[in-house]
Amino acid sequence: MGRALKNEDTWAIIIGFFLILTGLVVFFISPYSGIKQENKLLLEELKQESFPYKTVKWYQVSERKSALSSSGTPAGDIIHKLLRSPVKWEYNPVKSLYKEQALDKTAIARAENKLSGLEEEALTLHRQFIRQGASGSQAAHDAGEAAATWYEAGKALDKIRKNSSSYNLLWTLPLLALILGLLFSVGGYYMGYGFRSFFTGFLGVFALALISFILGKQAEVSSMGFGYPIWGIVLGMLISNTVGTPSWLLPAVKTEFYIKTGLVLLGAEILFGKILSIGLPGIFVAWVVTPVVLVLTYWFGQKVLKIASKSLNITISADMSVCGVSAAIATAAASKASKEELTLAVGLSMVFTSVMMVLLPAFINMTGMPEVLGGAWIGGTIDATGAVVAAGAFLGETALQVAATIKMIQNMLIGLIAFFVAYYFALKTKDTPGTKVTANELWLRFPKFILGFVGASVLISLLYYWSGTTLGEALIDRGLIRGFTKNIRGWLFCLAFVSIGLSVNFKELKSHFSGGKPLILYACGQLFNLLLTLGMAYLMFYIIFPEITANL
Repeated sequence: MGRALKNEDTWAIIIGFFLILTGLVVFFISPYSGIKQENKLLLEELKQESFPYKTVKWYQVSERKSALSSSGTPAGDIIHKLLRSPVKWEYNPVKSLYKEQALDKTAIARAENKLSGLEEEALTLHRQFIRQGASGSQAAHDAGEAAATWYEAGKALDKIRKNSSSYNLLWTLPLLALILGLLFSVGGYYMGYGFRSFFTGFLGVFALALISFILGKQAEVSSMGFGYPIWGIVLGMLISNTVGTPSWLLPAVKTEFYIKTGLVLLGAEILFGKILSIGLPGIFVAWVVTPVVLVLTYWFGQKVLKIASKSLNITISADMSVCGVSAAIATAAASKASKEELTLAVGLSMVFTSVMMVLLPAFINMTGMPEVLGGAWIGGTIDATGAVVAAGAFLGETALQVAATIKMIQNMLIGLIAFFVAYYFALKTKDTPGTKVTANELWLRFPKFILGFVGASVLISLLYYWSGTTLGEALIDRGLIRGFTKNIRGWLFCLAFVSIGLSVNFKELKSHFSGGKPLILYACGQLFNLLLTLGMAYLMFYIIFPEITANL
């Protein structure tokens, strides 16, 4: 046990599960009874509005039901605000951290008056229909149209109010830095870095992560796809290759510690029920194409490009074919890749992801590709989950859902691929060729944090299934995941990207870029990935399973 507590993977699992269990208490256990009862009452109200059209009351109740979330509880709201990252800004970076309430009273009053008039009109038509009692009559049509018009006006008013809302991250960010710093410093202490040294360094790394977030949230920069991952690496490299990484920062410059903990949290976001909703087409796109691209890209790097480092080759191949940084970290750990090799793979991923998240949706729209096919193509080829969601949103809600689900299915392969990479490299590095790889050798090489990733996925999926779809959406999807794990994971990934930059020297990185072979490998692999994914997506969604596509 003492040796295990000195292991980074052990602490990634401990911290990851501590955070998940804390989230479950706040977002699942405490609000469960209250939200269950509220959902029951809302369902009864919806049944009462069983008219041949959607009434004003139906829209009101339906909106309350779809917004039902444990993030809306007092405790959930506090934690959601605590974990909030900087918001978008145009000219003044301070606006990313602080904004006073600036109500446009004239616009709000105008919208409220319009809404009131539309509501009265809809209610009048509804009363007329009740008096006539003619189902399917012109009165029903007119009442339904009036209620829908009122609903759209209400959404417009909500948008005005949202744009006028205030926020203040100046008090939440220091508190978040303190909490995360103490948590990771406990792990740092047991791993031999010293509690005080790790905590001091962590605050410095957190400050750089905050700057990366702010730079990545600039409106024009963000629209081009240059988010916090790129800024974190660039900012860290700028420091490490000019003045040098300060010695007091070094104890907390732990790329894999932050990423591995973040991946345990990512496991909680991969819900089996969500994956099954898209059916066999999505599974074929993610689980057939990905291994084929991984193996052929690795073969291409070894046999055609003749890349000297097998670990660099497999790390780039996994990064490009599976899911970007997450797969790169797991594969690098399994193949014992150096930090420079990992940084090179991540850097290539960031550049290609930024380009693809802009160009791929544009190409799909230009060619008139069906939304489901476009979403499947994006989900199977763009590396980062956030970039997949952003690119899918350009096409529409259906494309976004298909893209995000396929990416989740693909993310499930992280553990399996790490296992096979560990086995393959254990076999290749044996002194005596042809001998069997022992279970102990494989266990020593296998990245243990993957167990936390899988365990979190199983635990949260079971809770989601046990709760039922409606409560699962309110307590886990809109509560635990959107209000907690995703936000923490974003901060941890940003800390990791800053750490990557701070730990890499350009001169060391240059030696791994001989002849531009890694760039050629990534470009050729991604081109093959694009073609194969598109073909498989069309085959599965439109030739073999068109009935599933029709229901999406």
